[in-house]
Amino acid sequence: MSAVPRSEKAERPAKPAGRFRRMLDRLSTSQEDLESEELQEDAQASGCTRIAECNDRQIVRVTGTLRTVTLRPRAGVPALEAELFDGTAPLDVVWLGRRSIAGIEPGRKLIASGRISMNHGRRVLFNPKYELRPLGQE
Repeated sequence: MSAVPRSEKAERPAKPAGRFRRMLDRLSTSQEDLESEELQEDAQASGCTRIAECNDRQIVRVTGTLRTVTLRPRAGVPALEAELFDGTAPLDVVWLGRRSIAGIEPGRKLIASGRISMNHGRRVLFNPKYELRPLGQE
């Protein structure tokens, strides 16, 4: 038995310390996990809120990559819908009354801000303010 309680014992670091171990972990991790980790780091570096941490009726500034862009009418009004993903969770971004917006296309990175709402269990951002990220940073 040890004299030091379990809670006080030194725990192993979450990230591998050695260069070889990091390389090995990177090779064994899926491409989706690597992209997710990169998006999370980008969101943190830009000072944006993680989508998974956004609550209903909260005013937020989020960033991520557009996965899909579709034209879907809502109550007879055209609506451009896009799914924004930051590595933690998806967010539906909806521009009401728009059929298309220049630069809004799958794979494009952007920063969006506005008030989050919940619709059928999914986070939605209606008519957000947005900034397209320069193409060279993708």
